Amino acid sequence: MRYGVIGLLLLATAVSGALAGEPGAWNWGADAPPIPADNPMSAVKVELGRRLFYDADLSINGTMSCATCHEQHHAFADGNRTHAGALDDPGRRNVPALQNLAWLSPLTWADPRQATLEAQASVPILGEHPVEMAMKGQEAELSRRLGRDPCYRTLFRKAFPQSRGRIDYADVVRALAAFERTLVSRGSAWDRFESGEKDALSSQARQGLTTFRRDCAGCHAGADLTDAKFHRIGPVGADPGLAEISASPEDLGRFRTPGLRNVAVTAPYLHDGSAATLADAIAAHGQAVQSADMPPLLAFLESLTDHSFLTNPQFSLPMEACGKPL
Repeated sequence: MRYGVIGLLLLATAVSGALAGEPGAWNWGADAPPIPADNPMSAVKVELGRRLFYDADLSINGTMSCATCHEQHHAFADGNRTHAGALDDPGRRNVPALQNLAWLSPLTWADPRQATLEAQASVPILGEHPVEMAMKGQEAELSRRLGRDPCYRTLFRKAFPQSRGRIDYADVVRALAAFERTLVSRGSAWDRFESGEKDALSSQARQGLTTFRRDCAGCHAGADLTDAKFHRIGPVGADPGLAEISASPEDLGRFRTPGLRNVAVTAPYLHDGSAATLADAIAAHGQAVQSADMPPLLAFLESLTDHSFLTNPQFSLPMEACGKPL
């Protein structure tokens, strides 16, 4: 990407007004999430993070961006069982959806140490198990690549004035984390129903909600339909899950409960993507759902789709570079 500096001023003005410490400015709703003291929110930092999210220069050979695996129309999942890395290393686990991350911890399928977005960003960018973006040891090269672009130089200077224009890896992940915290999904039919709009759900979906509350809500609990705890679904397979970190045999095959917002657009399911459909995923839980209950339950799960989130241009690939059309 190539940018004009003057146009950035217009862009920054357009997105300004969202100041750190103003919960309403970031669509938090009533429950503002914790924000790290060393990474306060700002409009220009979010815009920088958005551009970095879609930039393949964050991978070793320029073939993979964050958005390569996290596609907006799939609620920032990608529709594949797993996704190969930039150097064609096989993927290991199913790509999770990205919404309401500001409230979620831990952040990954089976590593409770990944508790902040700033830390987790290094898993795909620098990680080796598996190799994804393959940038371990290439942090200086990443800074060099981004520093060639005048728009990035301006964005980093404005987003991190304390760094005085320096572009380093730590600020890259801070910007990415700031953007990811704005990926808020609260506009589904179920949200409207919970807010008192009783006609927001069809009669079939309301029937499915009753089944869900009876059979599923023990683990899929809370505003994002996850208890954020680690559970075993079915027999232990080749992936040790939480036991890989804890070294406890009791944790073999345990994975964090995924949230269910936008679940209808994030197939396939489970940590390995082995369930092609929602019905398959329900069956994998060993739930004895009666055949008559399945269509209503699926209708309820469909009601968790937030179509505005899937199409919100604030989360999409930037169509302008510092105020100029690409």
